[in-house]
Amino acid sequence: MDIKLNFINRSNDANNSEIVIFQKNQATNYDELHVAWRVIKNCGVYDNHPFTFPMAMEVSAADSFGNHTPRLPATNGDLFHMAKDGSGDVLSRVGPANSSKEVHVRNDLAAGAINAGIFKDGKLLALKTSVAPGQKAVFEIKPTIWIGVASQIEEGKVMASAVISDINTELSLLNVASADIVLTGGGPGPNSQPFTFTLENVRTA
Repeated sequence: MDIKLNFINRSNDANNSEIVIFQKNQATNYDELHVAWRVIKNCGVYDNHPFTFPMAMEVSAADSFGNHTPRLPATNGDLFHMAKDGSGDVLSRVGPANSSKEVHVRNDLAAGAINAGIFKDGKLLALKTSVAPGQKAVFEIKPTIWIGVASQIEEGKVMASAVISDINTELSLLNVASADIVLTGGGPGPNSQPFTFTLENVRTA
């Protein structure tokens, strides 16, 4: 089920900051870089920005020749593999993963590393690069988003570790059907308050 979210800018920010929203792959090590799933730009004070957070995911892979597979529907517990058939390198679902909480993408090519990605709402959400033959990418995406104020962030691109370390607001969307994400704080001078994101008007699923 899709979650209806509405970002509302009630801050005192006069710098036209960007808002970045991303998820963390829980199956990776702590210092792995994360992808900017959605970037909200030019959302002025008292403006709002509605968007959808779908629970549905898709998976895609790219081989070492620069070929990208179509995106395939994926759910937790799925195992996909990249293998060579008569037409070339192809991604397909091959059965269940050994964890019901994860999506696995295995590189079954004889040679050449692959990159595997998870998509939500048509946008890149998580990426695992340089998966060698015989290895697999593991994705565990919980219903939690991370949100923060940033600048010069490009949607769909990996973010610098310095940016990620500055973002510490985690919002759980478990059992949420719709909600407002309200930004407060900011402002000029010594009276500036820290930026704060809160969920308001939450309707449960």
